[in-house]
Amino acid sequence: MNRIKEVLEEKGIKQTWLAEKLCKSYNMVNSYVQNRRQPSLELLNIIAEILNVDVKDLIVSNKK
Repeated sequence: MNRIKEVLEEKGIKQTWLAEKLCKSYNMVNSYVQNRRQPSLELLNIIAEILNVDVKDLIVSNKK
């Protein structure tokens, strides 16, 4: 699972803006945000760069 939705909300950024920056469709970005699909690690790194956060901030750990 990822935290893209939370980071976008924290920064006040719209999914459409992120889709433009990634050259992806809104539907694809929305599927990442809703955790229906997971971006590749490479794409996750690009998203982190665009959002100016550490890639770790976009990942939900499954460790307890």
